Amino acid sequence: MSVPKTLLIVYHSLTGGTHQMAEAVRAGAALEGGCQVRLLHAAQAGPADVLAAQGYVFATPENLAAMSGQLKDFFDRSYYAVLDQVNGRPYASLVCAGSDGSNAARQIARIATGWRLKAVAEPLIVCTHAQTPEAILAPKQIGGEDLARCRALGEALATGLVLGVF
Repeated sequence: MSVPKTLLIVYHSLTGGTHQMAEAVRAGAALEGGCQVRLLHAAQAGPADVLAAQGYVFATPENLAAMSGQLKDFFDRSYYAVLDQVNGRPYASLVCAGSDGSNAARQIARIATGWRLKAVAEPLIVCTHAQTPEAILAPKQIGGEDLARCRALGEALATGLVLGVF
């Protein structure tokens, strides 16, 4: 009997948008029965969680054109403890952006490159177009089409892990 694969989703969310996206990935991944899915807030995730998983999704809001400080803190706490132990494992990223999101995605990609992870999807960026202080800090509601893209990503990642595609 084979050991079930684990997909680790590490997220930070201030206004709820990124959390909704991460939950949708979790829901899609859960459709693949042979994959365990762990959804952890960045403050709770650490090196042991990374080492115990075979695939990853890193999810962040765009904060000042960058990944959130809490996701960066997760990477700071985990980076060297897992270096050279996760080479070749698949990952994807999610960004809930107000305007662009590409720099936050680039930051995650640079860290993943250092870990020698393999990107298996383009960064999934959802733009909320929040541009005023009030809109930026307001609770977010991610649209159905964007959540469907997140679910599809989760299902594809889990299926790829279980089938050994990645």
